[in-house]
Amino acid sequence: MELRNYQEHLVKKIKIEISKGKHAICCVLGCGGGKSVVQGTIAANANAKGNRVLFLVHRKELCEQIRDTFTACGVNWELTDVGMVQTFTRHISDIRKPDIIITDECHLSTAKTYTRIYDAFPEALKLGFTATPCRLNEGGLGAVYDSLVEGVSTKWLIANGHLAPYRHFSLQLADTSGLHSRGSEYISQEVQELMENKYIYGETVKNWLNIAKDMKTIVYCSSVKSANETAIQFLLEGINAACLSGNTSDAERDETMQKFRAGEIKVLCNCELFSVGLDVPDCECVILLRPTQSLTLYIQQAMRCMRTDRNNPDKVGIIIDHVGNIYRHGFVDDPRDWSLDAKKRNEKNLIKIKECPQCFMTYSAEHEKCPQCGFENHIVKETKDRKTVDVDLREVQRIENLKNCKYDDIKNCSTFDEILEFQKARGYKIQWAIHMADSIGIKVPVKYNYMRRFMR
Repeated sequence: MELRNYQEHLVKKIKIEISKGKHAICCVLGCGGGKSVVQGTIAANANAKGNRVLFLVHRKELCEQIRDTFTACGVNWELTDVGMVQTFTRHISDIRKPDIIITDECHLSTAKTYTRIYDAFPEALKLGFTATPCRLNEGGLGAVYDSLVEGVSTKWLIANGHLAPYRHFSLQLADTSGLHSRGSEYISQEVQELMENKYIYGETVKNWLNIAKDMKTIVYCSSVKSANETAIQFLLEGINAACLSGNTSDAERDETMQKFRAGEIKVLCNCELFSVGLDVPDCECVILLRPTQSLTLYIQQAMRCMRTDRNNPDKVGIIIDHVGNIYRHGFVDDPRDWSLDAKKRNEKNLIKIKECPQCFMTYSAEHEKCPQCGFENHIVKETKDRKTVDVDLREVQRIENLKNCKYDDIKNCSTFDEILEFQKARGYKIQWAIHMADSIGIKVPVKYNYMRRFMR
């Protein structure tokens, strides 16, 4: 397999770092940029010089796929070992001593399962590959790597036809503002309780029919139950859908995937699968039903619909974000300053976004009109605190000392956002905010309509 020009350039940058004496290099290339081909070429070149390569992956589904790519790249299997890090770390004494250790999805490599292997072979050159060199727990990858090499950006890959352009629609079906965190990620039980809601299942299908009808779609759910129920709702509407999870047998998973690839299944709902490594170029749409604080997980899931399809050269990927992940992380192709240093907690990363109230497409605040429907929208949201600001007027003033306000001071609110601040500060439920907005004549955003069924 021949490398594309930008892939060759990345390999040259890696060689330059090695010539400088760097021994552990983190290589960044966006999702869909062809990391596996670059890895396979490096491994084949190393084999040709008599060097042994150890290749680490974190999911069993990736092993067979990477073997096919490596074979096409000319890898010598007598000098190359590929397998799951979870297996290798338990049998370090059985590993043939490598000259080079290549790590896929190396944003995970600060975990003990990885470092145990690295420590066992300190003389081996370490090459890690990832689209997002950051850790959810804010720890820096500098604990493992001494150099960072960046390839082309996601925006460049789209502009040059290596990724499909996309449209991002945000129709939040649940209020995630009350979720708590544990270990820098939302508490899974709270997420599951929030998203396991019949209204959400039904509205997911309704919105898909309005925005992405008949598109081959992957749905990312927060639990096995919600994945099953979402698939059932699609089936009830006469849409061929299926559900896969870690509990699905290998035989059933293979059969389902074959049907999905062949187009017999239109919508594939899943839990904890297909964030990485799944290559279905004709997937046109993804639905996000799992809120996450992980930039890596968000990008990997959202971009699954952006692979180019030779049978559909005009393809435009559709991202339907029902949990507001875009307001936590920004657009998938936003420029980002990567670093091996630990992330600072108070690091500001404000990205201004508009959400069209008519078609729900999200887009850069630089545009005066919605690129999808032409609606002139003036509402800007910032991903840092997700507060809504009317840019035609002065910024809405926050109510000072909310906890000390009197109950009747709610009448001084002029926007629903102010009512929400009042509600949260005093510990009331969201239903109270909706009721008070109705009583004083303030419009409640459409996305909160589902709560009204719990107010009767």
